[in-house]
Amino acid sequence: MIAVALKGLAGRKVRALLTAFAVVIGVSMVSGTFVLTDTMQRAFDGIFATAYSHSDAVVSGREVVADSATAPVPGSILEKVKALPEVAAAGGQVGGDDSEKAEIIGRDGKAIGRGGAPALALSYDAGAPQFNPLKLKSGAWPANATEVVIDKATADDEHYRIGDPVVVAVDGEQQRYKVAGTATYGDVESLGGATMAVFDLHTAQRVLHRDGVYDQISIAAKDGTTPAELVKAVKPLLSKDLQVRDSQSEADAQAKETSDGLSFIRYFLLGFGGIALFVGAFVIFNTLSITVAQRTREFATLRTLGASRRQIMRSVVLEGLVVGLVASLLGIGMGVGIAKGMNAMFKAMGADLPTAGTVIATHTITVSLLVGTLVTLAASVLPARRATRVPPIAAVREGATLPQSAVAKHSVKLAVGLTVAAIAAIAAGMFGGLSGLAVGLLVGLGLIALFVGIAFAAPHLVMPLARLIGWPTRRAGGVAAELAEANSARNPGRTASTAAALMVGLTLVTVVAVLGAGLRTSVEGSVTKQVHSPYVLGATEGVPYPAAEGDALADTPGVKAYSHVRSDNALIGKDKDMVSGVDPATIERFYRFDWTSGSSASVAKLGRDGALVTKSYADSKHVKVGSSLAITTPSGERGTYTVRGIYDVSELDALLGNVTISQQAFDAVYKQPKDLLTFIDAGPAAKNALADKAAAYDDVRFSTAATFGKDRTKNFAGLLKMLYVLLAFSVVVSLFGMVNTLVLSVFERTRELGMLRAIGMTRRQARRMIRQESVITALIGAAMGLPLGVFLAALATKALSKYDVGMAIPVPMLAAFTVVSILAGVAAAIMPARRASRLNVLDALHYE
Repeated sequence: MIAVALKGLAGRKVRALLTAFAVVIGVSMVSGTFVLTDTMQRAFDGIFATAYSHSDAVVSGREVVADSATAPVPGSILEKVKALPEVAAAGGQVGGDDSEKAEIIGRDGKAIGRGGAPALALSYDAGAPQFNPLKLKSGAWPANATEVVIDKATADDEHYRIGDPVVVAVDGEQQRYKVAGTATYGDVESLGGATMAVFDLHTAQRVLHRDGVYDQISIAAKDGTTPAELVKAVKPLLSKDLQVRDSQSEADAQAKETSDGLSFIRYFLLGFGGIALFVGAFVIFNTLSITVAQRTREFATLRTLGASRRQIMRSVVLEGLVVGLVASLLGIGMGVGIAKGMNAMFKAMGADLPTAGTVIATHTITVSLLVGTLVTLAASVLPARRATRVPPIAAVREGATLPQSAVAKHSVKLAVGLTVAAIAAIAAGMFGGLSGLAVGLLVGLGLIALFVGIAFAAPHLVMPLARLIGWPTRRAGGVAAELAEANSARNPGRTASTAAALMVGLTLVTVVAVLGAGLRTSVEGSVTKQVHSPYVLGATEGVPYPAAEGDALADTPGVKAYSHVRSDNALIGKDKDMVSGVDPATIERFYRFDWTSGSSASVAKLGRDGALVTKSYADSKHVKVGSSLAITTPSGERGTYTVRGIYDVSELDALLGNVTISQQAFDAVYKQPKDLLTFIDAGPAAKNALADKAAAYDDVRFSTAATFGKDRTKNFAGLLKMLYVLLAFSVVVSLFGMVNTLVLSVFERTRELGMLRAIGMTRRQARRMIRQESVITALIGAAMGLPLGVFLAALATKALSKYDVGMAIPVPMLAAFTVVSILAGVAAAIMPARRASRLNVLDALHYE
């Protein structure tokens, strides 16, 4: 039977190839995800290993507020550390955080930015060069305040040579330097588009406002001193705001933080690989079901010759195993290309990450082979079971068909039961107030059950949908269109399975489109309600920008008034939250407070110790007017503030933090204040000058009152595009399913097609018939997928309504999806239609 199965595959190369491609795409998504994330992980591991390769211990500030800057290390600590008998050498380093960029300004006057990656500011200490993680590629290290070393990638891309002048903007202040050299971060050639500006230590301390302090101190132990002994010796020198860890622990801590972020990317992308494989399972099931039905007499003959049911089932399953194994191997190979494509997609979205060669790990091969093969085997089981029910008498009976399966007999009951259970599970996940993991499981399993339930119901929907969808073509397409409609409804189960594969992709794309439209409309409405400012300067990536940039625009001729909104993280009590700083004298000229407790007088009373809080924060923390709030900044500065007022605001896009204090109070505890927004009142004549000034900065976006709301959703629009691209893989898989079905249908109807040609059907009419049959199938998938997607999006919108998310139906987008479905149907019919039109009439009439 093994030989029979393999010969069967060899005799149906086209079908086997098309089935394999459905698996290849899903497996390539899985393998590509592992290749991409493993490659990034190696790059980050290389960066961290390089950073601490010549040190045994590191002194740094404790992280008071998660994911924020730490307290600086006083310069006096370095001298005390150097004096310890266990220390061989020690050196201090400084470097800017996410909001302290060292932007290299190009010759066009604009900041050089590649993929939204960070612009790093680093220091070089000539007195302790062994702690420098950078590798000089050309020139020399900076020797004074007029020199800078830039990364090799920027130098190559922008054609900077040693000795060329270059402008670097740190904290919004531009200064001209001479290029002293180029460097890379250890052996990592690409930092994912990041730029580097390396200054000598004293210059770095000056431009980064670190006079007399360091961000960290690297320490090398004397021979015979272990890292643990070194840490024990240094610890008594440190205050409670500082910490010392051995270098391996420091590297591991940073690597873990990065690994957690990469894990999210990995599982996120694997989810879309799973969707493509799920759709591929429909294709495999449908293809094998068709071939089993077409091989009824073949299986009956084998039964007559003595083959057992187990042997028949084994042969069909073996076909699935071979297809799955070969497809998985091809998918692993394609995964390398998919990984490069996904990296390019992230880069286009401004999330370019470092890479270091291509990593194909053992788990990539193992998981990809297992997933692809097991999915194919699982999809092969039901068709294999049907094959075992072929009676031997069917070998001699003309037109014998397979007996109806038990599942088919109860398909309506199964469809209703699964659909109801699925909707209940999805609703419980969305509205049950459960934890994140429980929500994910309920919604994920509910979606799978829902798709399967709709697939069971689909055969009963095919005929009415085919009549409805085929009506326009019947009026214009003549006999070919009528035959196409009849062919679509001839085998409802086959048409339904083919359409169901497309339905899955279209459903998920529709959910994304409808939710995206609702979120975009809600955000724009929320922003419009909060702000009434002719012009706004805002942070592009949500990372506050240097106050100097906002001041530069405020100094533009024609500006009548302006108001900055400071922003930073803090501990409020024991919880991390965002704190805003506003100017009480000007903020209400641009921002509307919807007071629930308080009035405009509350803003005027902010002073040095007052605060405003949002209603949602007040409700969750049981805060009222007169309550006290204890705030601790990332650097360890502390302050106590009294609540002067409470206002209501949409949680969807609140422009101010949950706690707002005066700009004066903010600047007192944040030594390097940053702005998140700058509101500007100016006439139309100042617009171009403001836009030109803003264009010089890579981390801000200049908006008018009319465009501010839309600009706030630009990053979100990029995410939607990425989701469409990832979901497109499942649509492509369903396309192969339609091709498969049509090819097999043409084979099955060879004699019928020959007879139609013999009585006068032209080649053009034959092509049109197959093409319209494909389009009808695709539109049946759209007719099921689009309404189902709108329904699921409505459920999700209802669950998000507490965040003021509204429902919006993007009619043009849904119309575009319908057009895509039609085009998919046309594309899927190209090869089968050509084959049908080229059949030799006499050979077709003799076909068995």
